[in-house]
Amino acid sequence: MISRRVIADYLVPAATLVGVLVAWEAATHALRIPRFVMPPPSAILAEGWDWRYRFLEHTWVTLGETLGGFALSILVGVPLAVLIVYSPVIKSALYPLIVLAQSVPKIAIAPVLLLVLGHGEIPKVFVAFLVAFFPVVVDTATGLAATPPELLDLSRSYRASAFKTFVKVRLPMAMPFFFAGAKVAITLSVIGAVVGEFVGSDKGLGYIILSATSYWKTELAFSSMILLSLMAIVLFGAVALVERFVCPWLAPAREE
Repeated sequence: MISRRVIADYLVPAATLVGVLVAWEAATHALRIPRFVMPPPSAILAEGWDWRYRFLEHTWVTLGETLGGFALSILVGVPLAVLIVYSPVIKSALYPLIVLAQSVPKIAIAPVLLLVLGHGEIPKVFVAFLVAFFPVVVDTATGLAATPPELLDLSRSYRASAFKTFVKVRLPMAMPFFFAGAKVAITLSVIGAVVGEFVGSDKGLGYIILSATSYWKTELAFSSMILLSLMAIVLFGAVALVERFVCPWLAPAREE
């Protein structure tokens, strides 16, 4: 017998996806929609299969830019969140700047970064970082600040140092918040890498989408978008898997 959990977690989403693809295929044929406007899934899959070897190089480029931006967002965002929580002065000084940096459209910053940092993968990594670091900073700072005062008082009663209190109390309490921000950041990193490739690049999935739409090769553009979606899903799942190992105490809550 198939359990209800398997049906809810796997069979229902798979059946929904198949149903959407079948309806999409039928609609394009029934309504006679031109392929350059909305290609059927069969044409998209066929084009992707024809490009399977060329896709490998471009996928690796976009994946490297995505992981580079995500790693940079962790390296910068987590220490910045710690400084914001422990120093009200730094919070007052930097928090408005962080919000301002997040509010600026990254598609407007990308050309400037291309001029400043030059051609190559570094500007794309930096755009991915700018998109991804905000949820890391905000969620990590929220988690560190959400430590129950009772635990902090208990730590002081045992005369624990500030560093020990951070490692033993604040950091474990903030880990679920950190991973919540990291799962958002990894998907945003994919978007940031593609935005950077849109502005100036000769390789990557974003470059393929831009080139394909310029020549009305809609099937190729959709194939690239599907690959980007799969990449984001896999990376999200990888972060969630790391969360299971780092925060095993959250597993019972997830099952409930």
